[in-house]
Amino acid sequence: MNIVNSSKTFWQALVTRLNAAGTFLPQIFLRLIIFWEFWEAGKMKYDGGSEGNWFASIHDSFPFPFNSISADFSWSMAMWGEMLGAFLILFGLFTRFAAVSLIIITVVATAAVHWPESYSSLSQLWEGYSISNNGAGNYKLPLLYVIMLMPLLFGGAGKFSLDNLLAKLTHYTDSDAQNSDLGMWGLALLAVGVPLTFVMPYFGGGLAIAGLLALIANKLMTPQA
Repeated sequence: MNIVNSSKTFWQALVTRLNAAGTFLPQIFLRLIIFWEFWEAGKMKYDGGSEGNWFASIHDSFPFPFNSISADFSWSMAMWGEMLGAFLILFGLFTRFAAVSLIIITVVATAAVHWPESYSSLSQLWEGYSISNNGAGNYKLPLLYVIMLMPLLFGGAGKFSLDNLLAKLTHYTDSDAQNSDLGMWGLALLAVGVPLTFVMPYFGGGLAIAGLLALIANKLMTPQA
């Protein structure tokens, strides 16, 4: 029994410390790699790259409403969005806003460049999960970027961030607060569904509509104070 109790005590001590480290370390790793990737992409556009503004050649492939914006303006939005978003992510300032902005930039780029032109099945769509374009798309990297941004969108930048410092200075503490209700699921469905509409309009739109309905239902079901 002493061995069992000692093992249990050791495991609890290990887990509690890992949980404590998990409130800032994983987010730092994510923020560093995301900063570097998007800063590089934005800096390349700022320098003009080897071909200058190549958005004009793919402008018709942009999803609505970005296909109604000029290629030059789209180039500037993407460039500054990537560079400023990268620094916001790095310092953990307005992290959720920066994460949403970079997700939108990424999925628009995916729809215009990396997504397959057509597919008849999920297995055929999966062929595009690659780095090089073999005729079936090459959306592996942008998908990984979106997946890395999602924890920052839902969980924030962690304790080692300017967001956390601002929260302390303004006496606003939401790091431990949880509100697991229908509204939570509605917001989550919207956060996933809206970006998906750019590459899978029906599926993403369905998720977004379901999320909106969940938010409305939660509002109707919540007693008024």
